[in-house]
Amino acid sequence: MHSSVRTLARALLTTGAVVGWFALASPALAGQSGQSAQGYAGEKTCLTCHEAQSKGYHGSAHSRAWNPRTPSAAQGCESCHGPGAAHAEAGGDKSKIKTYTTMTPHEASETCLTCHARGERALWTGSQHDGRNMSCVTCHSVHAPKSEKAQLKTVAQTETCVQCHRSQVQKVRKSAHMPVKEGKMECSSCHNPHGTTNVKLLKAGTTVNEACTSCHAEKRGPYLFEHAAVVESCTSCHDSHGSNNERMLNAKQPFLCQRCHVTSRHPPTIYDGYVLKTSTSANKIYGRSCVVCHQNIHGSNSPSGKAFLR
Repeated sequence: MHSSVRTLARALLTTGAVVGWFALASPALAGQSGQSAQGYAGEKTCLTCHEAQSKGYHGSAHSRAWNPRTPSAAQGCESCHGPGAAHAEAGGDKSKIKTYTTMTPHEASETCLTCHARGERALWTGSQHDGRNMSCVTCHSVHAPKSEKAQLKTVAQTETCVQCHRSQVQKVRKSAHMPVKEGKMECSSCHNPHGTTNVKLLKAGTTVNEACTSCHAEKRGPYLFEHAAVVESCTSCHDSHGSNNERMLNAKQPFLCQRCHVTSRHPPTIYDGYVLKTSTSANKIYGRSCVVCHQNIHGSNSPSGKAFLR
């Protein structure tokens, strides 16, 4: 009795698996057969004219028919471009097919978001780039990608970003910089171009400091004695993309410190050439300057650390 029940259960499970496979495979088979259904012409019909576009498409993630979420598993080319039978019958009339070069940025992105609306792309709608009338196809290419990943229109990610963010990418080429040109980081190491909850499209946290301390954890704090400039923002002292000053500082020391510390004891000293020659106070301009003594500049947990001394 139990053996008969198990046999029947196996048969039902096998039947269900076969039916499920055909349900997933049937759209792909229908798209490959070229049969017209509900205005679809089939991928073979598309390739009679658009063979060049297929070179970048076939072999990419979009052409994996075994994945039911890909265009190839549904209607192929027409999954993104819409039914193409009328377009083909009209001799290639572009008004009868979705053409991404003539669509508005919102319409182009809307098509992509039918699949790519999760994970890092979940916050695209209303993001800074979306608000600037950019679309997915501004940076990405389905048919002619040049990058190894993400199907970008350029070989390297920085080449894509530099088209708009010229000043930021140029800073990366300064003497003190993030290791982007060395290949250890990319723009997307810190930023998510598709939208975030943080400022400046930063990936981690909700503030600049939270983004920085996601790597520089030793600077996170909290400290017994906080440095106000650090609490406000790491960018109070550092340029996050690059600088010609050591440690990516916005200015050389002691001039960086004197932007705030100008009213007591030695900070107000003007460290120019005259003082350098005539005063012993000018020793503050040598070496590491202020941080020769004030080493715990990011904050101190020492009971006597009010001045961030070593």
